[in-house]
Amino acid sequence: MRRSAGRCPWHRASKLDQPERRAFFRDAFAKLAREVTARTERRVAATRYFRPPGAGPELAFLAACTRCGACIDVCPVHAIIKLPAGEGLAAGTPVLEPSRRACVACADMPCATACPTTALQVPADGWASIHLGRLALDPERCITFHGSACGVCARACPVGERALAMDAAGHPVLKPEGCVGCGLCVTACVTYPSSLTLRLPEELS
Repeated sequence: MRRSAGRCPWHRASKLDQPERRAFFRDAFAKLAREVTARTERRVAATRYFRPPGAGPELAFLAACTRCGACIDVCPVHAIIKLPAGEGLAAGTPVLEPSRRACVACADMPCATACPTTALQVPADGWASIHLGRLALDPERCITFHGSACGVCARACPVGERALAMDAAGHPVLKPEGCVGCGLCVTACVTYPSSLTLRLPEELS
């Protein structure tokens, strides 16, 4: 039995399909590159930290940071500290400890402004694209779920209702899309331990 003399679908595809194929391969290679980068970061920088606002991907940050401490010096609430020796590649780099001292989300972002390299950069849209961490609420611990009125966390939030609001029943409502992950609500919470916890984005992926 003779095979059909017709061309295969790839040959029959019109020239109009070329841009779509190019877009497909471009997106595929971009996705692969992101996955390779992420795996490399996990191997080289296995331990992750809360970085000051304006920090880029961990490997790029570690390469660009000179350990000068300029961001630490200008923080008005001394929320940024330097990692001690013994932390491998991250030794001497600036980090945040939201459960100890929260970032206050300064409008002018002095820490990023003071950085002499590209380790910290003020984004073009300011705080809009910054998410230092991801907030989580424990209803079992929060007193508003046990008959007591509160709202301290919502009042402490520097972003306002775009990040943390109270519903009609008086319970906190987290809005990840607006939350910058500063941690002010975590330290303001009246329960101990805090009913709110801040996690690194990687921990939730």
